[in-house]
Amino acid sequence: MSTLETRLQTPTQLPQKTPNFLVRDVPVYGDAILAPMDGFSDWPFRSLCRALGSAMSYTEFVRAGNIIQAYEHMAPRLAFDEMERPMVFQIYGDDPDDLLKAALMVQDKHPDIIDVNMGCPAKTVAHSGAGVGMMRTPLKIARTFRKLTAALDVPVTGKMRLGWEGYKSYKLVARIVEENGGSAIAVHGRTKEQAYSGQADWDAIAEVKSLVKIPVIGSGDVRLAADIDRMRAYTGCDAVMIGRAAIGNPWIFSRLDREQVPPELVRQMVHQHLERHMQFYGPRKGLFLFRKHALRYLALQKVPRRLRLKIILQENVDEFLALLDELYDRLQAMPAGEMQEEDQEEPWPAQE
Repeated sequence: MSTLETRLQTPTQLPQKTPNFLVRDVPVYGDAILAPMDGFSDWPFRSLCRALGSAMSYTEFVRAGNIIQAYEHMAPRLAFDEMERPMVFQIYGDDPDDLLKAALMVQDKHPDIIDVNMGCPAKTVAHSGAGVGMMRTPLKIARTFRKLTAALDVPVTGKMRLGWEGYKSYKLVARIVEENGGSAIAVHGRTKEQAYSGQADWDAIAEVKSLVKIPVIGSGDVRLAADIDRMRAYTGCDAVMIGRAAIGNPWIFSRLDREQVPPELVRQMVHQHLERHMQFYGPRKGLFLFRKHALRYLALQKVPRRLRLKIILQENVDEFLALLDELYDRLQAMPAGEMQEEDQEEPWPAQE
């Protein structure tokens, strides 16, 4: 077994003696963190990223109203195991009292940190006053953090964007979070209108870092392993949050780009990830939800259309794995650049 293979198959090492930073009294060992992503940051994916080096685990965001009204239905989104700690539960909403009530309820599941989402740009969230919609109402943010930090036993943090075009409130919001007891702030360097397009503003992240004493986590345009150190050097941020670049490449938390990972280890990861999906969701739903990950794991390859359609439409687990194995065997046996003309399809998208 090669040194690289040994490295990739080894579970997360014991933490270093000195943490990279503290979220109030919670030590964080490491400077690269899997971002909370709706539909992706579930236990199966989080646990794999954590084992490969992600320094913390964030849940998918959960609406405060759903926690209050349908707590048991929301419980799977908050499931985690001990090896994921520090564990962060992310909640969102537009009402400080609802956010407080929801936070008190989920605190009973023993997270290490509770995070308030102030960055989601989706219309259904932002236009209702939640997510990045909160950044239009700084006083509401102040009330929210004042209430939560006074009532909760665990640290409270926030994740935000730059604001809205014409009202970039990120500097004000960062100060409000700190002044009202927040213990860290994550900053995605884009506005609501940008969503995930255009260039992230790392200068703005650096501004936030210069304004507050609490830890700052930078986010946006971290696509390669080298970007982790590049963002930290440019902005001075304490850690870097990685979202879409980790889908299909959880090895980025081991400081490896996707093309550095041998095909055989990709095949092993696909099997392991699917196994966890079926364990968590059940066989049928687990396979259905896993297919989007399978596409990402193969994103670098030009895949024959017939295999691509078979994989997407396959409902039998054994046949699904057999198809993937067939593809990996074919790719390993074929010299680079020698795929038949009929197979010259466009690469599968690396992002949704």
